Order: sequence, then C-alpha cells, then structure tokens
Amino acid sequence: MEKFPLPRLDTDAELRKLLTKYCRLTNGEIWRDPVAEHKIACIDSTDSKAVKKLMSGKVAALAIHDPPYNFIAFDELKEEQFINWSKKWIKNSFNSLDLNSSIYIWLGADYKNHFQPFAGFIQMMKQSGFASRNFITLRNQRGYGTAQNWMSVRQELLYYSKGAPVFNVETVYTDIPKILKGYYKEVGGEITENIKRGKSEFIRPGNVWVDVQQVFYRMEENVNGCFAQKPLKAIERIVSASSNEKDIVIDFFAHSGTTLIACEKLKRKCFTADIDSVFCEISIRRLERFRKTGKTGWQNSNPFYEEIIKDNEIKEYLSVKHKINY
Repeated sequence: MEKFPLPRLDTDAELRKLLTKYCRLTNGEIWRDPVAEHKIACIDSTDSKAVKKLMSGKVAALAIHDPPYNFIAFDELKEEQFINWSKKWIKNSFNSLDLNSSIYIWLGADYKNHFQPFAGFIQMMKQSGFASRNFITLRNQRGYGTAQNWMSVRQELLYYSKGAPVFNVETVYTDIPKILKGYYKEVGGEITENIKRGKSEFIRPGNVWVDVQQVFYRMEENVNGCFAQKPLKAIERIVSASSNEKDIVIDFFAHSGTTLIACEKLKRKCFTADIDSVFCEISIRRLERFRKTGKTGWQNSNPFYEEIIKDNEIKEYLSVKHKINY
C-alpha cells in the first residue's frame, strides 16, 4: 500500500504556511456545518470576544480540551507563562459552559523537571470556579523511555465540573468481560456475588483506562501530521458519559478534529476552534471524509494528499527538509 505521510505539523511553521492556501478559513472566520450544526472557528481560545462569537449566546454541556502543553520548554519562567495563558482559555471555557456542566483537560507532566506544568496548572484550577472531580489515567499500550527509568505509558486527564452535571454511567462500560468472582453480598435474603449483581457482563471503567489503544500510524483513525492525537474511543467515552444527545460540546484546541468526529457519531453539536487554519481545515476534511466514506482518519495517506501531489513547491520542501518523496 502506498504511503503519503506528513511530518509533525505543529513544529513545522514553514510547511503549515505552504498548506495555508488550501485552507477555507482565515483568522477570525467560522465554518458552520449545515448538516449537524457543528462549528469550527479559526480563533485564539484566549480571545474572549472571539469565543463569544463562536458560542453566539449558547452554552455547552461539556468541554474537552487538549492544550499544546509540549510547545514550551518547561523552565520556571515559561511554566508561569503557560499558566497565565491557560487562565484565559479556562475562564472562556467557564463562561461558555452551562450552570451544570463538565470539563476534561488532557495535560502532561515533564518528569525531568518537577512534573511541570502539571503542578502549577492544578494550583491555578483551584481559583477557576470549577470543582475537581477526578484524575484519570489512560494507559498507553506502547510506551517510551530508556533502561535508566520506568517506561512512560500514561496520559493524564483532569476532570472538573460546574454544578451538578449529567453522568451517564450506563453508557461507558468497557469491552473487558468480568471474570473474577468475589465481593459477596446479601440481596433480598439471597447471597449474591458481584458478577451476578452487575448490570453488565463487562467491567465499568474507573479512573485508569487500560482498554483504549493510543493512536499510531497503522490505525484507520490516524491523521498524519497531527502529533499526540487522542484516541477516538477515549473521546467518545467522555462525550457519552458527560453529555446527552443534541447537547453542545466545546473543544478549543481542535488539532485533528477528534472531538468533532466523536460528536458527529454520538449526535452532539461540536463547537471547536484552533488558532491555526491548517488544523481547522484538517478538522473540516476529517468530518467530510467520515460522512463520505465512514473512515475516521487517513492511516497511510493525509488530508492534503490531492493538493500536495500537484504542488511542486510542497513536494520539493518535503523532499529536501524531511526526505519524504511523493
């Protein structure tokens, strides 16, 4: 099978610039989906006026954010800058959410530098108006590291809320069957064990998710060029648990458009945004591809393949800079 990869786009400003001419949105513009009423905005999530324009007087039941925390060097000064930057989009999220709502934030920690920005972010959230609910770990099947330390296999997910949000626990069972008996309890005069009492033959997920595969290049949902793409299964779990059909879900860091696809599949409205027109275009194209083919990503190709094979400037750049030949 032919492979048409893209290098990591978030660290290649020149490539993003070359792809911009193929994007439908420019700064400040909003794409409105005529089918399911999704919205994609090319805006800065810290810009309160731009966020208000995106929301257009409506409020969301759920926010799922994956901020680009790995764009900083995690030294003391830059951590402070990251926290000050985060305060702005957290405030905009708070103002965009219903009185009873949930917010989930993917946030990593630099193990080599005092786990920053994780600690500072948690401290900042104490003053945000949100109530802390849980600390979820997604356990990667593929880790990284050296023989001199424990292998890194986790992704951190923070769960906060406003008021008393919905939590549809019955929708989020895993694919893992119950196999261990024990925990006996008397019910109606009868001694029953945990498997018999359960509402499902499968295990309910706790705050450690071991049944979700991280995205890698061989998976259909893979979007070449998008670094640290979150698994669709994980986002679907959050959307199912913390919102209802027809609710609005917001995502201020669209990146590969995973929240958008999850909302499309689960009949929610997604209002998402990205500061970069390339990632906005990827999100639009991913939705269009899903509706046309049922595929959730590109796997061996990429969202701009048809334009790239006709664009000698981009082909030359990819060949010289990244040794990728089309």
